[in-house]
Amino acid sequence: MMTSKTFRARRLPAHGVESGWAALIPPRTPTPELDRTITVDVVIIGAGFAGLAAATRLAHLRPGLSVAVIDADVVGNGASGRNSGFIIDLPHDISSGNFGVDAVTKSHNEIVVARTAIQHYARLAEENGWDKYVFDRSGKYSVAMTDAGTEHLATYSSKLNSLSEPHQLLGAEEIEEVTGTRSFKSGLFTPGAVMVQPTALVRAIADLFREPVRLFERTPALSIETSSSGCTVKTPKGELRAGRVILATNGHAESFGFGTGQLLHLFTYASLTEPFDPSTLAGSRKWGATPAAPMGTTVRRINEADGDRILIRSRYTYNPKIEVGAGSIKCASDLHDRKFADRFPDHRHLKMQYRWAGAMALTWNSVPLFGQVDDCIFAACACNGIGGTKATAAGIATAELVAGHRSQLGEIFRSFEKPQALPPQPFTDVGARLNLAYRQWRAGRE
Repeated sequence: MMTSKTFRARRLPAHGVESGWAALIPPRTPTPELDRTITVDVVIIGAGFAGLAAATRLAHLRPGLSVAVIDADVVGNGASGRNSGFIIDLPHDISSGNFGVDAVTKSHNEIVVARTAIQHYARLAEENGWDKYVFDRSGKYSVAMTDAGTEHLATYSSKLNSLSEPHQLLGAEEIEEVTGTRSFKSGLFTPGAVMVQPTALVRAIADLFREPVRLFERTPALSIETSSSGCTVKTPKGELRAGRVILATNGHAESFGFGTGQLLHLFTYASLTEPFDPSTLAGSRKWGATPAAPMGTTVRRINEADGDRILIRSRYTYNPKIEVGAGSIKCASDLHDRKFADRFPDHRHLKMQYRWAGAMALTWNSVPLFGQVDDCIFAACACNGIGGTKATAAGIATAELVAGHRSQLGEIFRSFEKPQALPPQPFTDVGARLNLAYRQWRAGRE
C-alpha cells in the first residue's frame, strides 16, 4: 500500500540579474499563473530545456495526454536562458584517458544523446520556420591560445578520427580568418554543433503549447504530495492533481529532498559587450568557440541590428545554496575583462554591457538524476554541464519513460548508474572549491 508523503520546497530559484540574452529581445508577456485547482495526467515542474523537451515529447507520443508545465519564473529567465548558446554534438573529453572499447562505447552513447537533442530542436525549427537567430546549424570551433592548447586540439583530432567524425584542424592564419584576431594559435572546427539564442529558443518552444498542454509561469511548486490517488502539487494560489510528476528542475531537485548529498551546485559566468561597428573587426560576423582546455574561456561573436557583440564566458564557482551574489559577479567580471583584452587587444576599449551567472548541477560520477525517484515522481535533473544537449535529452528520455515508449536514447539513460553519494561535510565543500580552483589554474590563458 502506498504511503502518503509530502516533499516541501526548502527554497525557490533565485536567478539574479537579467541575462544579456534576455535583454536583447523584447520582454516576454508571461502566461497567467495558476490560480485554481486543476486535474491533469502529468505535471512538469520547470520550463527549461528538460521540462520543455519532456512536454513536447509527451505531446508527440500521447497527443491526448493532458499536461501542465509550471515554472517559478518567466520562461527564459532561468538557467536554460543563461548559457552561452551552444548545443554541442560531440563529447568534450574524448581526448583524455585510455581510448579503449569502453571509451568508444561511452563516446558513441554521448553522441547519440547529444544528437537526439539536436534532432529534436531541428524538427521544431523546420516545422515552425525559426530563423538562424534562434537556431543555426553552423558548427563550432575550439580555439587554442597556447602551444599546450594546440597539442590538446591535435590529440582531440586523432580521437575524432577514431570515431570517424568529420572535423578540420586550423592553423593560426586560418582561425584568424574566422575570428578576426591574431590571438589564437590554432583551432578545430566540427560541423555538427548548433548555435542558438538560448532565451529566444526556450521562449519559442513555450509559445508552441496548445491544449491539452498548458503552461503556467510565475507559478512555483511549494510542495509535492503523493498518495494512493496520485500526486498533488501545491502552488501559491492553486494546486495541480496528476497521476505523474516530472521534476525538471536540475539542481533544485534537492530543494524537494531528491538528490540530497548527491548534487554539486556550480555557477558559470558570462559577459556581453556593448555593440560595435562590425567593420572594425575582420572575420566572420557570427561564430562560437569553446576552449581547447577544460574550464577555459568560451567566446561568441553575434550580430544584432545595432552592431556586433562579443560574449565571454569563463570562471566556475561552487555555490551550495544555488544562488550567487554581486561579489561573485564582480570577480568574474574582472576576469572576463582580462580574457577579452587578451583575445581582442584592439577592442579592449569596449565595455561589457551585460554580466550574469547561470546555475548547473553535477554529480560525483557524472550521471543524471534520472528516472522514478518516488511514487508517481520522475526526475530529469543534474545535467552535468552542456545543458542544451544533456538536459534536453534527459527531458525526452523521461517523457518516454512516463509514456512507456522505448528508444535507443531511453536505453542509454536506463543504463546509467545512480548518482554516487558525495563525501561528508566539510570535505565536499573544501574539495569542490579546491578542485575548481586547480582546474581553472591549469587552464591558464585558455
